[in-house]
Amino acid sequence: MRDYLYTEDLSVGYNGQPLIDHICLHLRRGEVMSLIGPNGSGKSTILRSIIRQIAPIRGTVYLDGRSMSQMTALETAKRLSVLMTDRVHPELMTCRDVTATGRYPYTGKLGLLTAADWTKVDEALVLVHGEDLADRDFSQISDGQRQRVLLARALCQEPEVIVLDEPTSFLDIRYKLELLSILKDMVRRQGLAVLMSLHELDLAQKISDYAVCVHNCAIERCGPPEDIFTAEYILALYDAARGSYNPDFGCLELEPPTGAPQVFVIGGGGSGIPVYRRLQRQGVPFAAGVLHENDLDYPVAKALAAAVISEAAFIPIGDAAFRCAAEQMERCPRVLCPLSAFGPMNEKNRLLRELAEKAGKLS
Repeated sequence: MRDYLYTEDLSVGYNGQPLIDHICLHLRRGEVMSLIGPNGSGKSTILRSIIRQIAPIRGTVYLDGRSMSQMTALETAKRLSVLMTDRVHPELMTCRDVTATGRYPYTGKLGLLTAADWTKVDEALVLVHGEDLADRDFSQISDGQRQRVLLARALCQEPEVIVLDEPTSFLDIRYKLELLSILKDMVRRQGLAVLMSLHELDLAQKISDYAVCVHNCAIERCGPPEDIFTAEYILALYDAARGSYNPDFGCLELEPPTGAPQVFVIGGGGSGIPVYRRLQRQGVPFAAGVLHENDLDYPVAKALAAAVISEAAFIPIGDAAFRCAAEQMERCPRVLCPLSAFGPMNEKNRLLRELAEKAGKLS
């Protein structure tokens, strides 16, 4: 499939001064491309230059094989629609009226909507699960509902490409998931191409086919999420000197508490994760073990614990790991054991629990 939206040696900035040079993006229909990077890195400037809200300093943006600079606004609007972070405040308009403004490329000089246009409006509201909002005053609905209506307005244009700048801003988790799910469904079913900027790394990692990293006045790295979202690179991208990033869970972890471990946690199978995070919040340094290196607890323990005693994946806990854990546990005044099930692979964790109980340390 050929590139539908692409840039050729694009340079963007303000007042003739380049902010980012040599931008070469290639987006196909049926793909989601997300721009990620720190605040102020230029993500919105790139998007606004692509949609011609800002004149590029140099280079060309192509849409369906044609230079956008040679296309009329109406020609562009029939292929590309936009949902930016600017707050919209229409007065005395229903959500159906707001959605209907997306039909402007098709209504002619008088701006009159036909019955077929209104059908498109209603279909767009159904696509975003907003049909129950149709007759409500747009100014009286929630931010999440407004974003759905504005997405319906963008879809009303029947675009091949939709450009969104931080579309999940101001939304709670329900509406974030709902909005991105609708977009992904449109990408799959209608071959829509989506170009957007996102701050939420976990969402960008899950929805993107291609991630573009904007950093240090440059497109620093591009690629599929599995190549971009690594623990080391994400921290470098955001110049994060503290904490860690977990690519398996797509989440950030705070720094571990400092000092010698005061608590030993016998966890595994996900049972230790809430305990690790509670101890971290309380500022209590802890040790964790014995954890298999493929265990769900292991990456979180590595991020938050002062010490982790581990065993290789797919083998029973050995004597060496058991002795190391027992010695570490002996140095801790308190032991927690959220783990409740023991089998052949983690039998020695049951023995650790018994040692802690005999020592009167088990809480």
